[in-house]
Amino acid sequence: MKKWLVIIVIAGLLGMKWMDREQETAKNELNIETVQTSADKGSKNLTVIPKEQIYQGNLLLVNKDYPVHDTGVSQDIIRLLDHEELTSGYLLLDHKTMLSRQVAEKFTEMVQAASMEDINSFLISSGYRDNDKQQQLYDEKGADYALPPGYSEHNLGLSLDIGSSQMSMSRAPEGQWLRDNAWDYGFILRYPEDKTDITGIKYEPWHFRYVGLPHSVIMRDKNFTLEEYLEFLKEQQSITTTVNGTKYQISYVEVQGNTPVPVPAGKHVELSGDNISGVIMTVYP
Repeated sequence: MKKWLVIIVIAGLLGMKWMDREQETAKNELNIETVQTSADKGSKNLTVIPKEQIYQGNLLLVNKDYPVHDTGVSQDIIRLLDHEELTSGYLLLDHKTMLSRQVAEKFTEMVQAASMEDINSFLISSGYRDNDKQQQLYDEKGADYALPPGYSEHNLGLSLDIGSSQMSMSRAPEGQWLRDNAWDYGFILRYPEDKTDITGIKYEPWHFRYVGLPHSVIMRDKNFTLEEYLEFLKEQQSITTTVNGTKYQISYVEVQGNTPVPVPAGKHVELSGDNISGVIMTVYP
């Protein structure tokens, strides 16, 4: 009788351990899956945001205080000259120029739109730079004209220096067209003339950064730099806006570990870290 009692107790303990393992496995699976839940206002998905997302995405803030993490570099970097379909409508100052394919596609779309208004003397003088190339530039130009490796937006693959083959960008029709229209294609003038006290970088009429819609349009309408926009989202926590007929809900999520966030089912969800401590979640139909 005692023997059977011992067997039953051992089996019970093993069963408890098995249940613990199953629960832990379920928690781990949340990191890569969405779980559908019910809510009073409709079905929602529980999306788990991993901490690593803080350092990935189109809205990363990169400057002297916040360097690029290895996972923050765009995963679709290409050499532009290898893709003929992405090199029409502008010139390349350096045939080795590299860039995120997503950004190259949007840039091509943008210059094609400009050409419809007879603005067609664009060139790209710089795109993605790896740390070695950034170090070389830093050594040649010095701290007054370049940032050290890892602290430049060019290390992301989302920024490019755009020029005109006719004259300087501060006077060129290409520069004026971009200042008026780049926002509609997801680009921002990253270092405006009247915001050097915020960005810490002198006016660069040639430096444009891809952040995507609807963020670029909001930043234009509110006259925000990227620094100001991220701070605005952190303060507001959640905003809604309509751009080109599409309604967007944008939320700031503080992330300290794997963080579950409910989102409406059947919606597109885009996540971007701010490279500081949070993630911007953009939800749209």
